[in-house]
Amino acid sequence: MAIGEFSGPARRPVSGSAALSSPLYWMYEMTHAALNPSRALADASRLIFENPLNPAAHTTMGKSMAAAIELFERSTRRYAKPDWRLTHTVVGGERIPVHVNTVWSRPFCRLLHFERAFSQPPRRPQPRLVVVAPMSGHHATLLRGTVEAFLPTHDVYVTDWIDAKLVPLAEGHFTLSDYVDYLISIFHRMGGDCHVLAVCQPAVPVLMAIARMEEEGDPYAPKSMVLMGGPIDTRQAPTAVNRLAESKGIDFFRRNVITTVPWPHPGAMRQVYPGFLQLNGFMSMNLDRHLQAHYDLFRHLIQGDGDSAEKHREFYDEYLAVMDLSAEFYLETVEQVFIRHALPKGEMFHHGARVRPETIRNVALMTVEGEKDDISGVGQTFAAHTLCPLIPDEKRAHWVQPGVGHYGVFNGSRFRSEIAPRISDFILSNNWPRNRDNVVTPRFGDRAAPGAE
Repeated sequence: MAIGEFSGPARRPVSGSAALSSPLYWMYEMTHAALNPSRALADASRLIFENPLNPAAHTTMGKSMAAAIELFERSTRRYAKPDWRLTHTVVGGERIPVHVNTVWSRPFCRLLHFERAFSQPPRRPQPRLVVVAPMSGHHATLLRGTVEAFLPTHDVYVTDWIDAKLVPLAEGHFTLSDYVDYLISIFHRMGGDCHVLAVCQPAVPVLMAIARMEEEGDPYAPKSMVLMGGPIDTRQAPTAVNRLAESKGIDFFRRNVITTVPWPHPGAMRQVYPGFLQLNGFMSMNLDRHLQAHYDLFRHLIQGDGDSAEKHREFYDEYLAVMDLSAEFYLETVEQVFIRHALPKGEMFHHGARVRPETIRNVALMTVEGEKDDISGVGQTFAAHTLCPLIPDEKRAHWVQPGVGHYGVFNGSRFRSEIAPRISDFILSNNWPRNRDNVVTPRFGDRAAPGAE
C-alpha cells in the first residue's frame, strides 16, 4: 500500500485527461461564489429581524425569519479550520496555562506540542503522548476533546495534517509510505520517550511504522501504542464503508472522486480527494440525524434556547470544516485497507519492504472499540492483537466501550469518564526506561521514564 514498487492499480498515475479536466472542484467553487450575493442579503436581513428595536423581532414570525436566515447562512457557509481553544488545563488542582507550539514540520504535517507552563514540576509522572489525528477529511481539531482529556496527566503532542489544497505541487506527492515516514520521523524527534495514540484511520500507518521500526531494531520506537476505532482488518464486522469500497472497486473511486485543485489555491493542479465530497459521504450516512439536528436548531432559535443553539453551532462548526486529501494517499488507503485487506493478509509494503507486525515485541499494545461503531466495526481494531503475537500478554489490553459509536470512542462524556482513564493507566503501566537491548523493562524503584516528570 502506497509503495513505489507496488504493481497494483493504486500505483497507476492519478493524472490523466479525466482527472485533469474534472469540473467538480470548479463547480464547487463557482456555486459558492454564486451564493455570495444571497448570503450578503441574508446577513443584512438577519440584522433587521434580530434588532431588538424592531417590533417584529419579538414576534414568532420575526424569530422564525431570523432562524431561517441563520440556517441558510450556515448551510451555505464555507467553514474555516477551527481554533484549538485550549488555553488552560488543571493539574493537581492548579490551573496551568497551555501554549500550542510547532516542534516539527513537513509539507503535509506539523507536530503540535501543547506545552503546559508549570510553576513547579508536577508530582505525578507526565508521559509524553503523541496523538495521531486521522487524515480522513476533518482537521485535527476534531480531537480537541481527546487532547483536553489527556492534558492534566500527559505531555501531549498532536499531528496537525495540512489541507492538500494548500500544499504547492512542487512539494511532491504524499503516499501512505510517506505517511509512515512522517510518523517514524516524529518518533525519532521524540527520542523514543513517548507513547502513541492513533484515532481511527492512522491505526494502520501507526502499526506499519512501529512494525518497520521494531524489525530494524530502531531504538526510537514508542513505548506503547493505543489504537482506537481503526480499520486494521476490515473483513471483521464489515460496515457500510467497507462494503461500499469492495463493491465499487478502486477504479470507481479514481474516476469519480478524484479532482484537481483549481487556481488560486496554493496547491493548484494537485490532484486530491476533496473534503466537500468526504463531508457529503459523512452526512449521507446519517442524513436523518443531521436533518433532525438542524430542525432542532430552528426550534431552539425560535424558543430562545441559546445554550442548545450554541452547542449545535460548536459541533457543526467543527464537523463541517473539512480538508482535501492527497489523491495518492486516499486511493492507496481505499485499495489496500478496504479492498485488498493487505495488512492482515501480510501483503502490505513500505518502500518495497514487507510490513511484518509479527516482529513487534517491545511496544505495548492497547486497542479500543465502540460497541455501536458504524465506521470501524467491533473486531476490526482488535485484530491488531492477532497480528502481533510476540507482544507479551502483560503488555496488552483491549476495551469495548458499551453504548458509543465511532465519535464516542474518542470524544464525549463516556470517553472522558471510562476510556481516557483506562488509556492513562495502560500508558503509566508501560512507561519504563529501555535497557541496552532496546527492551522496555520495569526496574524496582523506577517511577517513570527519565524526563517524564
